[in-house]
Amino acid sequence: MSKQDLKLFLDKVDQLRKMVDSLEHSPGRRDALEACEDHNQVVQLARSWGYEIGRRWGDVVNEDPVLNVENLFGRSLPSAGLEERHLLQAGSNWRIELILSCAAKSKEGFWYDQNENEWIAVLRGSARLRLKDPDCFVDLGVGDYMHLDSNRLHRVERTDPYPGTIWLAIFWD
Repeated sequence: MSKQDLKLFLDKVDQLRKMVDSLEHSPGRRDALEACEDHNQVVQLARSWGYEIGRRWGDVVNEDPVLNVENLFGRSLPSAGLEERHLLQAGSNWRIELILSCAAKSKEGFWYDQNENEWIAVLRGSARLRLKDPDCFVDLGVGDYMHLDSNRLHRVERTDPYPGTIWLAIFWD
């Protein structure tokens, strides 16, 4: 371990100790911490209390708002049965979306028929798609990705319940 990594590690341990001590002196903090659903929420809560614990020891904390650094796993999941799309970036003939699904499926009889190509990857959870021409089912898990040609009819048959399915999708003409 380098001297700088050791210093970052010890600084994080110090911040964690101070945060734990604050749980005894500030009523409600323990409940707020217990209500966090994932590590990113713990990091955000700690920051709101004045503690910088970082995501992992050794992570460099980004304090430059111009960089606009976000986390793909930092958004809340929609309610069961729903899917949300978040535009991450776009250009003149392309866009990148983050799709959050929780026990979601396409409405009965609905088929996506897009005039653009789509590349999708599953970052968390799993999903089952149904494709037309030729008819088939595709099961996707973490790390799986595929390309859908424009106008290839497809539908979502199922996504995982909580903690849900997270997709990264790229669309282009």
